Amino acid sequence: MQTARFFIGQVVRHRVFPFRGVIFDVDPEFDNTEEWYQSIPQDVRPRKDQPFYHLFAENAETEYVAYVSEQNLLPDDTDAPVRHPQVNEMFDGPIDGAYRIKLAHRH
Repeated sequence: MQTARFFIGQVVRHRVFPFRGVIFDVDPEFDNTEEWYQSIPQDVRPRKDQPFYHLFAENAETEYVAYVSEQNLLPDDTDAPVRHPQVNEMFDGPIDGAYRIKLAHRH
């Protein structure tokens, strides 16, 4: 198991697909259903033994929640705010290019 490269509140973008988002949770390794995993085309299917990130994601058309492997993420350095409606429920910011968890959501 490797240490997560990205952190909660960080804005990231997908390496291949045109979406970006704010990380709101991290799994140390794959923790979704086998059905979900098998639905990914085999030639682009990520390894399970790496961190996977839950994102409040957005693309040009919509907002949604995404589950993405670390190998498919890059830091997003645009400094543009993320418009996903749940971002403002959970985070303050952006502050210096990242979001900070609101006190009510810390544990």
